[in-house]
Amino acid sequence: MFSRQKSLVGLDIGTDEVKVVELTETAEGLELTGFGWGRIPTPEETLDTVKAVLRESGIRTRKVATAVSGRSVVVRYITLPRLDDDELQGTLRLEADKYIPFDRDEVCIDGQSLEVASDDSPENVEMKSLLVAVKKDLLQDHIDQVQDLGLIPVVIDVDSFALGNSFELRNEAGVRSEDPDRAVALVDVGASKTNIHILRGNVSCFSREIYLGGTDLTESIARREHLDEAEAEELKCDPLGNEELVANAVQPVLDEIAGEIQLSFEYFENQFDHRVEEVFISGGASRTIGLQDTFERVFDREVKTWDPLESIKIREDLVDVDALAEHKVQLSIAVGLGSRLQDCV
Repeated sequence: MFSRQKSLVGLDIGTDEVKVVELTETAEGLELTGFGWGRIPTPEETLDTVKAVLRESGIRTRKVATAVSGRSVVVRYITLPRLDDDELQGTLRLEADKYIPFDRDEVCIDGQSLEVASDDSPENVEMKSLLVAVKKDLLQDHIDQVQDLGLIPVVIDVDSFALGNSFELRNEAGVRSEDPDRAVALVDVGASKTNIHILRGNVSCFSREIYLGGTDLTESIARREHLDEAEAEELKCDPLGNEELVANAVQPVLDEIAGEIQLSFEYFENQFDHRVEEVFISGGASRTIGLQDTFERVFDREVKTWDPLESIKIREDLVDVDALAEHKVQLSIAVGLGSRLQDCV
């Protein structure tokens, strides 16, 4: 009997750009069978941009995984008595009022157990759990948007967890062989926000969004050099001999972003008594001049880039390889979404 291959589209709709990948499950592992990218001119043109990107990419799969983020999404790491899966969901809903700033009736609540920790007393068994709450109106608007595109929403994830899933693909393929208890920070610098996700082994331990990103860097250049935003964005992305000018203009914002990330590291390390050993950066704004050097200075540790497609075979007959290479640093969230093939039935 021949088995039918499963494919899923990872659709990452940002404030400035659309990134889309199609991942297909084969007997040899995951393959990238589709890719598209496009810049969103205005918020009102988001849907048209997504349609154009999908059309130009040649992707035909209708099942998609997407993600939500922002202030209407709350992620909390909590400790509960040990529960089975059936008990956990009900308990999370009952406990939600302690941890979220919204009324329970306004949100959809989900979560999962992360690990079980126990001292020597059997009656004191506890487990660390993840609580996620999303405003119902945000979730419904997102689902409507996807369906208006003629797509089938299979998974609605959270940006930071998609980022973690993407990174874990490398572990599963044996790319990383360090201590499995090693704490790793993933920092994705996008246009309007920066995602921080700390993994200890493959377990999510910390997640935070900082509402600073590439747009703030562009605005800093525009103010300093008296340019409009389009000119400043072009200068940021392609300095053409003006590297020192750009570096000086963005430095205050880079210091602010790095300082906020460092506070997150300190919080994690105090809570877990465990040092963040490695920092990996991604996202379009991570390529900004001076960002990596600033992060290394503030964090006092090495900062590395990474390839979200490192463990995935590229179907070069189906994708624009040159465009893929140009935008690879921006695909970590889309790849993490597309990897949710186990949810694609």
